[in-house]
This record gives sequence, C-alpha cells and structure tokens, in this order.
Amino acid sequence: MWLGLDLHTLFLGILVFSSRIVDVSLGTMRTICIVQGRSKAAFLLGSVEVTLWLLVLSSIMNEIVAKPVLMLFYALGFSTGNVVGINLERKIGFGHLGLRIITCKNGEKIAAAVRKAGYAVTSFLGEGRDGPITELYIVCRRKDLERVLVVAKEIEANTFYITEQTGTVSKLYRPIMQPASGWRAIMKKK
Repeated sequence: MWLGLDLHTLFLGILVFSSRIVDVSLGTMRTICIVQGRSKAAFLLGSVEVTLWLLVLSSIMNEIVAKPVLMLFYALGFSTGNVVGINLERKIGFGHLGLRIITCKNGEKIAAAVRKAGYAVTSFLGEGRDGPITELYIVCRRKDLERVLVVAKEIEANTFYITEQTGTVSKLYRPIMQPASGWRAIMKKK
C-alpha cells in the first residue's frame, strides 16, 4: 500500500489519469480546430474524445463511491490534459497567422531576406515615436513563424514583431523545399 492506496486502486488511478490526459488533449485541440473553422478535424477529434471519455467514465463510476481518491486522479488528468493539448497544438501549428515586423532602419534588408527565404512580404512606411518606420506584413503558416523570425533576427537581433490570428487565407506563398516527385508529381499534374 502506498499512501493508503492498494495496488489495484493505484493502477486504476494511473489509467484514469493517463486516459484523461489523452481525451482532454484531444478536446483542447478540437476546440482550437472549431475556432479555426476546421470542421473535419473537429469532427474526428470530437468522436475519438467522447468515445474515450465515455469508456473512462463508465469504467470508474462504480469505483468512485468506494474509492474517492479516483476523483483526484480524474481531476489531475483533466488539468494536465489541458496543458498537454495546448502544447501539442502549438507543436503541430494548425492554421496561419499574420506577422507584423516594425523596424526603424532595416526594413528593406529584412524584407529582402524574408522574400529570399520564400515568403511574400508587404511593406508600409509609417511614423513611429522616434521618426520614420517600416512595417513588414507577412502571412505564413503558424509552424513557419520561427523560421521567418530567425531570418529577421539575423539582421536585427531585437526585432519588434506582433502576431495575429488569421481566418481564411486566399493564397499563401511559402518556400518549396524540393520539387514534387513520385505520386505527388502525378497527382499535381491532374
């Protein structure tokens, strides 16, 4: 017995905790997909999430009355699942974002370097607190954000930037790493 738990209760608690992490992570990602308008992904994630949730809940419902410590495992799994889901979605990087880079002196250099890296850049001249500025606007996939920022920060180490969530993007320019080959080349010809 560990902390007053028998081996069966501890095993069941760990199983509940782990299952809740998975189903709540899926739920968090599903919610983000809904916000971004990704209905197919939200449908799939929701189906798996609810199925898993029902399996976990039905397996411990009778046990909770006899072993209330399982509620703690359930609650901790839920809380941990939220954090895991957010971090997992950040890694996957669904969707697009608008990136605004504001600079006083290196606008043209940063724009040229970002374009050379394969991204479209729109530049605007403006007036800032200390005089003229250049604002660069770039739409990219969320997963490409760090790559674009590395290019900008090579020119201006403490680049000031702002990101914004975007909805639908009509056309997106992004670097092509290699030409399509194999079945992708065949599918592209159609």
